[in-house]
Amino acid sequence: MKHITSKRIIQPGGTLGVLGSGQLGRMFTIAARRLGYRVHVFSPDYDTPTGQVADLEIRAAYDDLDAVAGFAKAVDVVTFEFENVPAATIEAVKKYVPVRPGGEVLHTTQNRLREKNFLKDAGLPVTPFYAIHSADDLQQALQSASAKTVLKTAAWGYDGKGQMKLDSSSDSTEIWSLMQTDSAVLEEFVDFECELSVVAARGFDGQFVSFDPILNMHTNHILDVSISPATLPAGVARQAQEIARSVMEQLEVVGVLCVEYFLTTTGKLLINELAPRPHNSGHLTMDAHVTCQFEQQVRAVTGLPLGSTEQLRPAAMVNLLGDRWQTGLPNWAAALNNQHVKLHLYGKSEARAGRKMGHLTVLADSVNTAQAMAVAARDRLSECRGENM
Repeated sequence: MKHITSKRIIQPGGTLGVLGSGQLGRMFTIAARRLGYRVHVFSPDYDTPTGQVADLEIRAAYDDLDAVAGFAKAVDVVTFEFENVPAATIEAVKKYVPVRPGGEVLHTTQNRLREKNFLKDAGLPVTPFYAIHSADDLQQALQSASAKTVLKTAAWGYDGKGQMKLDSSSDSTEIWSLMQTDSAVLEEFVDFECELSVVAARGFDGQFVSFDPILNMHTNHILDVSISPATLPAGVARQAQEIARSVMEQLEVVGVLCVEYFLTTTGKLLINELAPRPHNSGHLTMDAHVTCQFEQQVRAVTGLPLGSTEQLRPAAMVNLLGDRWQTGLPNWAAALNNQHVKLHLYGKSEARAGRKMGHLTVLADSVNTAQAMAVAARDRLSECRGENM
């Protein structure tokens, strides 16, 4: 068995393990290989976005603990690219190598109720919420809450999945039956000015760096457009970064974490969700910053000093969902006719409606110009494709 030393720097040439094999793991792997590391990925799937660029793709169920042990023995450290990894998997890995961020971070953030209770107990600003475990709990909460609320499953929800908008007249018995869960969170509707996020990194020596806040716009609960720098008052921007630092320190995160916020119409920041990994809104850092969020993750989990978060130019990112493929192959040439447009595709074989297939990034002299060019480039994907049809 390997000697596990939590403070040992893993030098370039070492092997990094990734649990999960989606696009976040893919971009982490590209950053890791650029720094000279090997990467092994573990997931139940084959020919995955991460597996396509990793040195080794291991296909096995997360509850196959013998396979997990074999995976762990062959790497120097393990990180993850999504939250829904079983606790038993993390415990099996920890017997052989460090897991960064740690299992305690995963345990807290993979469940909305645990996450919100952590934030509340830590004295951090969180959206008003009620713990729901039955139809009776829901009925009582609806009577106490504001007129508009959102019911969310405590676990396994993302991109608007497992969510339902309610009001005081909603039938609690029927709604609870539809949710098909034994644990949920009822959040009071927040009258917000905008949504923003802060992506930050923390090393095992406590070094902390943060990207400037990113302004986010959603469509059907899925991130659509992100711009940076965000058009925020300087005091709000500083507070958002300070809150992110407090979250990471109190959770003792080693790695990258994103804090998603609502900025209310009264100028107050409220934490909506935490993501203990790189985040969709931070993808623009790949082109717009000295060190992107994925390189920061590599540096943090290996113990290397963190990189600069300096932004080179104003930037905008737009998501590419599978809907763009529904009428045929997108017109890539038309979108890339603008030389400022950067295309990132994730290597997913099947384009489904609502599935994140890639993104476009544009750098410009202002965020407004960058956003306009990025949206226009995405719109051109639907132009007549001629011989590409």
